[in-house]
This record gives sequence, structure tokens and C-alpha cells, in this order.
Amino acid sequence: MNAVAGAVSLRQSAQQHAVPPPAPLPPLAAAVRGRPVADRLVGRDGELGAMEAFLRQGLAGGATRTVYGTAGAGKSELLEAGVEAAAGAGLRVLRCAGARGAGAAPRSGLLQLMWPLLDGPPSARGAGPLRDLEELLLDCASGADGTPLPFLVLGALESAAADRPLLLAVDDFDALDAASAEVLAFVARRTTGRRLAVLIAARPGPGAGHGRRALLSGLPELPLGPLSPAHSAELLALRRPGCDPLAERELLATAAGNPLALLELPARTGESVPDLPPSSDRLAAALAPGAALLPAATRDLLLVAALHPDGELPLLMSAAARIGGTAPGFEAVERAECAGLVVCEGTGLRFTHPAAAGAVVHGVGPARCRTAHAALAEVMERDPVRRAWHSAQAAEGTDAGLAARLEAVHGDALERGEPVTAVRMLRRAADLYTAPEDQGRCALLAARLAHDLGSRRMARMLAHRALRHPLGPLGTLCARVLAGQRDGTGDERRSWADPANWPVPEGPREEDHALELARLTAPGITADAERSEALLAFLDRMPRRAADPRLVHAMASVGGTRRAGVVVARLSAASDTHLVPVRDLERLGEAALLAGAALRALDLYRQAEHRCRSLGLDDRLPHVWLRQGLAHLLMGDWGQAGRSFARCGETAPHRGRDRFASAASMLTRLVRGLRAGTVPAVDAADLAAARHSVRFVDDVVAVATAWARVEGGDFAGGHAGLLALLTDPGRAAVARYALVPFAEAADAVGAGRGARALLNRLAAEMEETKEAEETKADRSAPQAAAVAVDLSSPVAAELAVARAVLSDAQEADDRYGRAFAVDLSRRPFLAASLRLAHGRLLRRRREVTDSRVTLRQAAAAFTVADARARVARITAELRAGGARTETATPGGAGPASVRDLLSAQELRIARLAAHGLSNRAIGEELGLAPRTIGAYLYRIFPRLGVTARTQLVAVLREARNG
Repeated sequence: MNAVAGAVSLRQSAQQHAVPPPAPLPPLAAAVRGRPVADRLVGRDGELGAMEAFLRQGLAGGATRTVYGTAGAGKSELLEAGVEAAAGAGLRVLRCAGARGAGAAPRSGLLQLMWPLLDGPPSARGAGPLRDLEELLLDCASGADGTPLPFLVLGALESAAADRPLLLAVDDFDALDAASAEVLAFVARRTTGRRLAVLIAARPGPGAGHGRRALLSGLPELPLGPLSPAHSAELLALRRPGCDPLAERELLATAAGNPLALLELPARTGESVPDLPPSSDRLAAALAPGAALLPAATRDLLLVAALHPDGELPLLMSAAARIGGTAPGFEAVERAECAGLVVCEGTGLRFTHPAAAGAVVHGVGPARCRTAHAALAEVMERDPVRRAWHSAQAAEGTDAGLAARLEAVHGDALERGEPVTAVRMLRRAADLYTAPEDQGRCALLAARLAHDLGSRRMARMLAHRALRHPLGPLGTLCARVLAGQRDGTGDERRSWADPANWPVPEGPREEDHALELARLTAPGITADAERSEALLAFLDRMPRRAADPRLVHAMASVGGTRRAGVVVARLSAASDTHLVPVRDLERLGEAALLAGAALRALDLYRQAEHRCRSLGLDDRLPHVWLRQGLAHLLMGDWGQAGRSFARCGETAPHRGRDRFASAASMLTRLVRGLRAGTVPAVDAADLAAARHSVRFVDDVVAVATAWARVEGGDFAGGHAGLLALLTDPGRAAVARYALVPFAEAADAVGAGRGARALLNRLAAEMEETKEAEETKADRSAPQAAAVAVDLSSPVAAELAVARAVLSDAQEADDRYGRAFAVDLSRRPFLAASLRLAHGRLLRRRREVTDSRVTLRQAAAAFTVADARARVARITAELRAGGARTETATPGGAGPASVRDLLSAQELRIARLAAHGLSNRAIGEELGLAPRTIGAYLYRIFPRLGVTARTQLVAVLREARNG
């Protein structure tokens, strides 16, 4: 009763002393974005908006919000942003925070919060309650009138809020003393009707503060989850610019969206021995504050789990027993689980956060770490890769035998999809070897792998290390290229990059160095005809390695259209591609793309996808899908291209591959432009990012832009663009995929004579190249002749169709006969383009019926390929021939238009046929004879512009989605 009376008297007193309203609250997200880079909150715009709404609610009539987030999620920073906004709006802020890792004195949190009121000048309204509260908090005495502590605190706060609105900011609520937590929870539930806002930050989940968190049950919450991969990368770029790509990927994976981990995790610049997961003092204090106080058996178990995070619990317990001498029981696991460090899932032990592995073992000494590695090596008899790795980490000094084991199994690590582990194994092998030749060999091999991973900094460091040892002539050149050496005269540096000055490789090791040197050099000399020819001549001197993926890739990069037949022949000779590593499959796929064999490239990329899935290499899938989309795009299968790019764009950000996402976004716009016949807009930033993913993306963009002009009817612009690309030796490789649209544009603008001359010259060059290569193969070693089995140009199909499109009246039948003789079963766009041109020819010859059938067949194929602009052109052709335009066009024929074309019975039969039912099955379903069903389908197919049951699926789906 006294408490209620006291509260009422305080409220009445407050009403007698009116105060000016607070300043308007500024937009919180905009204010935070305007901070300096070091203080900016990244990826929290939604939470900042919710914080702003909470503060406005508190100003209007009281509000409470509980911010929940794991350690390092950014609760304190969000709390600080709210405090800053409240102070700027004129609110008075009272703050307190719990203390982790130490027993807090009773009521210490309350005293911290209320001290600004107790220490200030007492007002007439609250002098009595404040005095009672001060005695209660400082002297632990009872109030003069026996008022309980929670009511005294609420009354004092209400009195202060009457003068000026209040914000109570409580950080680490779960670490407060129990008495303070109970009182603050009491106040938080009674803010309604008072100009009082209570903002509380706490950690979720089990732990020491679970009982205190239960006090907040039912209060409004603001959960703070991990940052998205894109926002994590943005934060890393803002606060830690200049990160090596490999180090960036490792940081993003280990941090898993935790802002504190992103800022505190040390990047692996060098290799520490023995190996220990990285962490820092601040991160260890946040993620594993009580790890050092756990029993010794639990600490041993956590140590081996951190060193071998994929191990099963029995194996880890066996290794931990070898450290302490006694096997840890399941109580050791229980202790770690109760501390919130690990989760036991079946027979596996998983850390609650990837960065917690380093946090729990932070500060462990080298001797104990070596002992743990040795224990793990002893229990891993069945895993030679891990056994060798842990043995090497446990070793001190040099050990040539152990180094040889590491070098021998690094290839197994690569095959298992662990290239970073392979690099580290080779670096450690270089440390353990005693012979300079062995040290240089391992360092150079590690530099090559690091370069493939995109870690240029690590590659340079390892290459410089390799150069301190004897490597051989070509090995030294390879190391100099990787190191980016600038020493030596200008003539010497030019000689290193000029294949004409390279010595002939002698022996398998020098051949291996030569292939790596060619692979590294080829992209930089594609525009230099003289050095390109020198590199091709250098590659020809290694007939025993003719089918090596590195040689084939280098030849495709610099050989362009001249060696396209040779490249494709060597791709065909590589029959055991199921044994080829994923990275080599990707190289062969790019070589096929550059040689004009998009179908072969697509097959290789599909094999790479299957290998990635079977080996668990999910991080490489966005790269593979991006290349698959490129193959589909260049073949004219734009529906499949769009789907491949969409898969890449959806998954790349979640795997820290933002460059692939940017490339997929840009290429998706290109596909849309090709479908609709509109010139796509290319963002400069996306193009710059795409260059890191696809080396020849500029050529793809140029070809697609000119091709889109042709699709949209701008034949003059498309012809000019494609002509410039086809006559440029450095860019003609990709442009030759667009020979057919080039021929169509040339025919439309009256430039057929010049286009025919260009095609004839191209055919003559291809024939000359084929004859020259066949002669060279006959004169060379038998193994080289066995490789060059078929030197036909991979763009022969495009050339045949293009020449048919441009044929004059006298040679038309011959050209079309040759084109139709080419197997185009896997090239639907080429087949449809051929039928389109042939249908036009038949219409000009007044063969109306055959013309309509041919054009509708072309429309069916273009409908499946989602080439909307082409379907519109065919519609115009049919109208010009006086036919009723019944073809269902993608995006234009919705369900109503299909119903207009077909009767209800016909539509029912079409849907059953699309589901794969035979004529007999459909007849049994509808009570009709199979011959009657066949007659129905004979009428349905031309109306829908299809020629097969499989095409019905796409047409009906388009109609349903439209």
C-alpha cells in the first residue's frame, strides 16, 4: 500500500512540472551509415530500423526490447547505436553492464545504473524515495517505510522520467548479479504509460546466465543473427582491406557471419608449427570464457577436437587418452556441452561456432600441441593424409622420410578436395627436407597450388623461397613468373616471358615445369602473335605430354582458331576423364570453349559437377555452373543458360564467391537481352568482377551484345559488331559461335557477298590448318599421331549453316543439303536457325505448305530454347505467307491463348501426352481408339508449333506460367 501511494505521489508531482518535449528522433540507419568506417555497422539496417521504432515507442508511452545474440554478434554495438540516437534526441541515458568471469557483488548492477540519479541534486519530487533507495543500495538497509526495492527503483525512475524521458541500457544482462537482474526485469515489465524505454542485451542458450534470461521471458525481442555472406565480405573489405583471397575465404568460413570473429581472427600469413586453429585474446574471452577452468580431461578432448574437427567421438577420446594417460569419460563431453562450447551429435563432436575451436585452445603451449598432434597420428592408421599431417606437426627439426610421406600424399589431399591442406603439406615438407633440391621442389609445387587457389601473396612468398634452391632452367623460370620478379635487366625479363628463349625440357620434371610455365604465360601473350607462335612451337616439342590438360589449355588460349581442330582432337583422346582431377576437368572445359567445341565443354563441366558433388566440393560448384551457363549461352540454349547462371548467383554468396555472383548477374542480363532482342546494359563493376572469374568475358559480352542486336532486328549494328570481332584474330574464337546470326545480319543488310568471302576464307584456313596438322602428325612420333585422330574444325556445323543462310539461288539446294546432312541433334538452336532460313527460302519459292511446316518446326525449337525474339520473327514469316499464326510464343501465350488454339478434348490429350502417356494409354483413359488419339496429335502439333511429345512439356509449362 505504501509503495503504491509513493508511486502515485511521484506521478502527481510529475504532472505538476511540465517539461518541453524531446527533439525529434533522427533516422537511425542513416545516422549509423554516416559514421566513420571504423564505427560503421554493416548488415544491420533491419535491426537499426527496429531500434528506431522501439525508441519512438518509448518516447510515446514506454517500451522494452531485449536484444538477443551470441557472443560477438554485435549486441553492444547495436546497444551503443541506440544510446547514441537516444542521447541525440534529448533522452537521459542510464547504463549498466554485467561482468563475465567474476562473481558480481549483490545489487552492483543496480547501483551502477542508478548512481547518476543518486549522485545528482535531489529534486523535490523524488528526494524521499531516492534517499531510501540510496540507503538500500549502499548500506543494504531497509527503506524507511518498508517499501520493497523494486518499487523504490521504479518510483525513482518514474520521477526522473517526468523531468526528462529515460533510456535504460543494460548490456550483458545474463551476467548481472541476481538481485539486480530481478529488479530490472520488474521495471522492464512496467514501462507502459511512462516515458521510459528499457533496452536489454543478453546471450541466448544454456549457460551460467540461463536463470537470469528466464526473467525476461515474454518481453519483446530483437534477435541478432549472423551476418549474411555478402555483408560479411563487405565488413571484411571495410575494416580489413587488402586481404589475400585465400585468407579472405578462410576468414569468412571460420567467422560464419560473426562480426567479432571477422575483425579479430588472425589471417594465416605464414605457417606456424605446430598447427593450431587461429584465435585472439578478445575472441577467446568472448567465445570460450571458462575453457581454462574446465577439468584436464575435458581440455584434452577439446584440444584434439580442435586439431581434428572432423573426427568422430571414439577416435577423439582415444587420442585424448594418449595425452593425459587416462581415457576421458562421457562426463568430459558433458562438461564441454554445459559450457556451451560443443554439441554432441551422434558419434560426432561439433563446436557451437567454427571460431570456438581456436578460442578453446588459445594459449596452449607448443609442447602440449605437439603431444596432441602425435596422439592423433597414432589413432589414424586408416587415413594416410591425416596421419602424415599430424606426424609432421608433431615433429621437431628435420625428417627427410616424413617429408617424403607428406609429398607423396599431398595429391590425395587434392583429390579429396582439400587444396589448402595440400599447400600446407608441401610447405611443411620443404621444412623437413634436408636436401636443397627437395626443398626447392616442394616450395615451387606449393607456390603453383597457391597460385591456382588465387593466393598471389602466398604464391610469391613460396616462389621466392623456391628460388633460393636449385630448380633447373625451366623450374627457375616458372618460379620467377610466380614470384613476379622485377630484378634483372629489361632484356632479361623479356626473355623470361618469351617462349622462343625457353630451353628444351629434358626429363619428366623439367617437362612438368615447362607445362606450368606455359599455363602461367599463355593468358598474357594471347595478343602477341609472335610469342603465341613461339609458345605453340614450344608445346609441339613435348609430344609425350600432348594430352596433358595444361598443354591443351595453353594451346587453346594462344592457338585460337588455328589450333581448334588439334585441341578438340586431344580432348577426344582424353578418354579417361573420370580419373582427371576437377581442376583439370575445368581447364579442359575452358579449352573446349575457346576451341569452339561448346558441346564438349558442356560434357566436361557436367563431369566436373558430378565430381564436385561426389567429393563434397560444394565451394567449386558456382564456378562450374557459371561455365556451364557460358556453354549454353554460346550454343543458343538461353533457357538452360539462364538456369545455370541463376544457380550460380544463388549459391555463390553463401560460399564467399561474390565475384562469381557478380559475373552470373551480368551474364543473366545478357541472356535476357538475347531472349528479347534488346541490347543488355553491362555494369562496369560487374564486368570487372567477372574478369576474375572468366578470362575471356569481354569477348563474350561483345559477341552477346552484337548478337542481341541481330535478335532485335538491328541487323546493321549486329553485322558491324560481329564483323569486327570475326576479323580480329585475338577475339575470333568466341565470335565464331555467332557465325549464323552474322550470316543472317549480312543477308538482311545486303552484305552477303562480303560475308560469303569471309566464310570462304575461314573455310580455306580451316582446311589448310587441318592438312598442315595431319602432315605434322604423320612426320612426328607415333604417340603424337595417335592423339591427332580427327582434326575437323569444331565450328564446321556453324560454318555449314551460315553458308546455307548466305547461299544464292544457284547453290542454295547444295548448301542446304550439306547443312541438313550435318548432325545437329545436340545443337537445337543451329537446327532451328537452319529451318528458319530454309522456310524463308521455300516461301520465296512459293512452296507455301512446306514453308509453313518448316517454320513451325523452327518455332518449336526456339520456344524450347526461350528465344522469344526469334519466335516473333517466325510469326511474321508465317503471316507473310498468309498462314494463321497459331504458334504459342514464350511469354506471350498464356493459358487462354492455348485454349483458343485447342478444344477442351485436344488440350486434355496434349496434357496426357506431355506426361509421357502412349496413344494406347491415353485412349484407355478417355475411351478412344489409339488411332483416334494419333489423329488428334497430328492436328495438335502444328497448332502449338511442336514436332515431338517432349516439346509439349515446355509449351504447356510456358502457357501455364504466362
